[in-house]
Amino acid sequence: MEQKRTRSANVLLVEDDPGDQELVSRALRKGAIDTNLTIVSDGVVALDYLKQEGAYTHESAPTPDLVMLDLNMPKVDGRQVLQRMRSDEQLKRIPVIVLTTSKHELDVSTSYELGCNSFITKPVDPTEFVSAIAEIGHYWFELVTLPVGAKI
Repeated sequence: MEQKRTRSANVLLVEDDPGDQELVSRALRKGAIDTNLTIVSDGVVALDYLKQEGAYTHESAPTPDLVMLDLNMPKVDGRQVLQRMRSDEQLKRIPVIVLTTSKHELDVSTSYELGCNSFITKPVDPTEFVSAIAEIGHYWFELVTLPVGAKI
């Protein structure tokens, strides 16, 4: 049976670089994927959003269907965010894509050990970057089979 999305996909981008924020936003629009993109700039705010704490409520911070997570950020880095997500019963099943400039093997292996679903090194070329994000959207929201009861 073919899975059909019943609503827009909620994507949380945790990224401190404004240029990369704009490229991800543009790529998701260009890829014609029906998404609601929320952008936060550091790990502290990301955790507040995910746990619907601080300035965030259930209405203002819907549970994301996908998190795109940079590793190197101020305050709380992406590794710490990922570790806290995977140790939280309500957050541990949310797919997380590490989207970073790093190509270091330690970052790759650590990210997978902490439970990321994918590790993608950001392409330097803006056109390639936009294309990669569009492919991510297509993969997660059109090709992947989700568990019964998922409402994407």
